[in-house]
Amino acid sequence: MTDRDWKDLADKEWRDELSEEAYNVLREQGTERPFSGKYLSLDKQGNYLCAGCGQPIFAADAQFEAHCGWPSFDRAIEGAVEYRKDSSHGMTRTEILCSQCHGHLGHVFEDGPTDTGQRYCINSVAMVHQDDL
Repeated sequence: MTDRDWKDLADKEWRDELSEEAYNVLREQGTERPFSGKYLSLDKQGNYLCAGCGQPIFAADAQFEAHCGWPSFDRAIEGAVEYRKDSSHGMTRTEILCSQCHGHLGHVFEDGPTDTGQRYCINSVAMVHQDDL
């Protein structure tokens, strides 16, 4: 993950950089199967980074167990994500994108159990923990 203009990366370059599953999630707004992700457990410290560009997106201390099938966080690192209305699959949700490369990370819901009231539901394949680099 080098310094580059991530938003202008060509589709073929993204395919070369990412696994097939990561490409599907980050570039095609796919979703990994529930309870299949690497980062469901709450045993990490430090930061989770965007798997596409390496930008820090979530601190491990913001993670909580939501029992929804995907890693959940109550807040993102300030400025790390962008929000977009998603009306796919017959529902309206708020999509979360990495602010640096615009990769799809997951969705945020207003039903979180902490004082933020938010539940960022994130695909494990869309991120990497700093210790796993």
